[in-house]
Amino acid sequence: MSLSIKTKFFKNTAVVSVFTMFSRIFGYIRDAAIFIFISNSTGALDAFLVAFRVPNFFRRIFGEGALSTAYIPILSDYKNNKSNEEVKEFINSSITTLSIILLIISFIGILIAPILIYIIAPGFVNSEYGQSELAGNLLRITFPYMLFICLTAVIASILNTYENFSVPAITPVILNIILILSVIYLAPLFEEPVYALAWGLLFGGIVQLSFQLYPLIKMGLFPKYKLNKNHPGIKKIKVLMLPVIFGSSVTQINLIFDTIIASFLITGSISWLYMSDRFIELPLALFGISIATVLLPKLSEYYSKSDNKSYNATLNWGLKLGILISLPTSIGLILLAEPILITLLQYREFSINDVYMTAISLIAFAIGLPGMIGAKILITNYYSRKDTKYPVKAALIAVIFNFILNIILVLYLISINFKGVHIGLAVATSISAYINFYFLFKNAYKTKILIIDKSVIKIFAKSVLATLIMTVYILNYDLNVNLWVELDIYNRIKTLFLIILSSALIYFIILYLFKISPKNIR
Repeated sequence: MSLSIKTKFFKNTAVVSVFTMFSRIFGYIRDAAIFIFISNSTGALDAFLVAFRVPNFFRRIFGEGALSTAYIPILSDYKNNKSNEEVKEFINSSITTLSIILLIISFIGILIAPILIYIIAPGFVNSEYGQSELAGNLLRITFPYMLFICLTAVIASILNTYENFSVPAITPVILNIILILSVIYLAPLFEEPVYALAWGLLFGGIVQLSFQLYPLIKMGLFPKYKLNKNHPGIKKIKVLMLPVIFGSSVTQINLIFDTIIASFLITGSISWLYMSDRFIELPLALFGISIATVLLPKLSEYYSKSDNKSYNATLNWGLKLGILISLPTSIGLILLAEPILITLLQYREFSINDVYMTAISLIAFAIGLPGMIGAKILITNYYSRKDTKYPVKAALIAVIFNFILNIILVLYLISINFKGVHIGLAVATSISAYINFYFLFKNAYKTKILIIDKSVIKIFAKSVLATLIMTVYILNYDLNVNLWVELDIYNRIKTLFLIILSSALIYFIILYLFKISPKNIR
């Protein structure tokens, strides 16, 4: 990979990461506002999170997952090998067909909302607070969000293919701002405040879609109604998409299993898992998804041009960057779980018990972070080649293991009267992430699709050593929960910021001494 291309990759990844970071900051402000100002004593937040889980599941697998990973390689082929008119024809036909399908799914989802709630959260049926009925009502409001956010994700795929990464990366900020305003200003107007979140979510989906249409108009690619279900590009999407739905959605399917089981556990379990998962999503989105977002269009282009040298160099670059980021981030989250939660959330409605319960599942999720990031990067290797069969096999194995481990760990923790049984669900998710990564890596290496550069091993070893030194440094601080609880908000933020900043600085100084820098990751 040439220096200019490598520099461009870093620039694109940096753009996505910076805007994603900006989005996630607002995401944490949103979640903090929700958990601090809205009580979950009757399980209302649990009900909303379940109602949100359903359209979000569709968004992840159709929008950000299957559809995007099937759409980008095909659009890339049209962009590189077809005329501009043929590209427009493909975009028009595909978005028209998708819109009709999503409208039908949305209508059906609204009609069968109570059934969906029974499937995803059967434990709510016996709730003394009427969680099942509340969740069903909320789902009727939130389900159409899936329509708007999936279309937003497809338009983001078009923009990414044309190397416009900034607009899609900043778009989620809109939803977060709308939900923050809903919590502060709209929630007090409702007898049940979580209804404000449901309406805010729906409105946010509409605004996000509208926001991304403008750059598409400037590019001259604004989609027009064109129903042509026999378009060859759509046929290719169908072939790729069904396996990818499963192959790219291991984490989401695992989270659905988690939700089903968590609905039978004590009130708050779903919220604790949601919040801890949100903290894992930050590094996963910043690095795993950002790297994969930049890799997929380029790998697809190299594969279509049969440029194997650039293809492999690009994939190795992605793995090395993933290693350098995932290891210290994982350890940092494990060591600082409670200080982070106390600093950001332990106010008003979010108790010290909520901190403990969220922290144990955050630690369990953090253990699996390198596997999650690695799988995100590796799976682009398959989808760029339009190989959807093996990722499905790897995903199926991981999901089966996750389901079995969920049952075993939860039953074991219940048998020993462990206080936070939900941690078993997080541990199972982390283990399944490594299983998925293992099979994706093993097959790619065995079939020589991926040829590991020697520098990958060197960078891994140096990153492990730098992470160990950083760990020793962090442990020199007093991380006792009682001490952090006694601090006021200013000192909490100041101390946490100091620890994170100085730890990161030490890590990167060690890497620099090992002669590892962005310019020489090759």
